[in-house]
Amino acid sequence: MELDWQKYIEIADKFQHKAKAADREDLRQDIILRLAEVASNNGHKPFTEGAMVRVASYTVMAYWRDLMRKPTILSLNGELSDGDGDTAELWQTLADDRAIDLEAWLDAKRWLLGCPKALVRIAYKRYAGKPLKWSDYKYLERYRQKELKKHQIALA
Repeated sequence: MELDWQKYIEIADKFQHKAKAADREDLRQDIILRLAEVASNNGHKPFTEGAMVRVASYTVMAYWRDLMRKPTILSLNGELSDGDGDTAELWQTLADDRAIDLEAWLDAKRWLLGCPKALVRIAYKRYAGKPLKWSDYKYLERYRQKELKKHQIALA
């Protein structure tokens, strides 16, 4: 059976626009080669135009599937848009290890507001390097035991 290259080219020309502009010629060649491969493996059965369109359609689908499966490689110098027209380079969005964690800071501040004043005084004494009284140690121990029980109950 003789291959109908002109027909394969016509079919491929109808489907090449379905690829990205940079890949259109490659898709066109893939369709032509796939059509020739199917025709040569078809034996003596007729290879109709409908079957050719189906093969071309499948080749386009395979192109997009392979394209979506490729890992995306981003450059740190690439720009990101926030949707409001402002752009920033990707490296500017990386977290800074020296930056203050505002959420943790606000949580700690909120915790201190609900914390007993005696415990805050004890914490300040420890921070300032002042010696604690025996009563401070006992208060701290009771508070730790109470918190430990809360966490054990929450985990159970």
